[in-house]
Amino acid sequence: MKNLFKTAAFGMFALASTALVAGQANARDLTIVGWGGVAQAAQSDVYFKPFSQKSGKPFLEESWDGGYGVLQAKMKAGSPNWDVVQVEAEELALGCADGLYEKLDWDKIGVKDEFLPEAVNECGAGVYYWSLAMGYDGDKLNDGPKNWVDFWDTTKFPGKRSLRKGAKYNLEFALLADGVKPAELYDVLSTDEGVDRAFKKLDELKPNIVWWEAGAQPVQYLASGEVSIAAVYNGRVTGINKAEGKNFKLVWPESMYAIDSWVILKGAENKDAALDFIAFASQAENQAKLPLKVDYGMPNKKAAATIPPEIDANLPTYPDNLKQAIPLNVDFWIDNSEALTARFNAWLAQ
Repeated sequence: MKNLFKTAAFGMFALASTALVAGQANARDLTIVGWGGVAQAAQSDVYFKPFSQKSGKPFLEESWDGGYGVLQAKMKAGSPNWDVVQVEAEELALGCADGLYEKLDWDKIGVKDEFLPEAVNECGAGVYYWSLAMGYDGDKLNDGPKNWVDFWDTTKFPGKRSLRKGAKYNLEFALLADGVKPAELYDVLSTDEGVDRAFKKLDELKPNIVWWEAGAQPVQYLASGEVSIAAVYNGRVTGINKAEGKNFKLVWPESMYAIDSWVILKGAENKDAALDFIAFASQAENQAKLPLKVDYGMPNKKAAATIPPEIDANLPTYPDNLKQAIPLNVDFWIDNSEALTARFNAWLAQ
């Protein structure tokens, strides 16, 4: 999830494209798009470079910050200059229904029976499970927040807060902060009264919110002291702890988790190589290496079974971490994303 810059070679959008394997090709090289940061750096070491070495084919690597509209615009413009893209769950469902992606040949991928059911889709193959959770600096808060009620309590925990800019997750967090039980969360949010209630709760915190769009930002805000508590991707917290010796803490109860997937854009120039890459990245022996570098859960059950216990305890898929975590309701957001995003943007502009 890094900033994107315009390039001469592939500049349909403001996107950076870095050739990580030397060599020229008459046609565009296989282009793989992830979410940047520590996760994509790990993917490059574990998947991208080894696949290129094995196949003898160069590749290009890009990153994005998500958004279904980005994919729609890219496809509307004509032949896409991306091949494989890591997408969130609702982007997978919407794009598959709208014909934006190629259908995957799971016989060629070859590990369908090894994957958890939600990681298998006609248009997508699971990449990893991740969580959005509260994070804070344990050196600054000895007794940190325990739930979203605490997150909203700027008297008990002074300082600003950081949230991912968008309706998704924040409406859920607001209702949890207002006392809604996790089991009733989407029943409440599915009503007009529930949506009004969520925005009213966000009103309370709005003057103290520092919004973020790229995953690196909330941990930077915590490190600088600009905010005292942030909604963060779990892998970003453990990543900065390992890299910089920080003592950032994660609050697993009431965290929300989801799975990302690899897709191949419809009509992609390198769709055959793209499928070969997805097959490579789906093998248990390859997936087992990723959590050694970044703390995300693996959809391949054989891979998950080999993860050392001390690493497994930091993953979203670890049983203790899942006990009070909340799965993202993808169907709800497929049905309501457009309307709630429009309302959120209007609220934000007020």
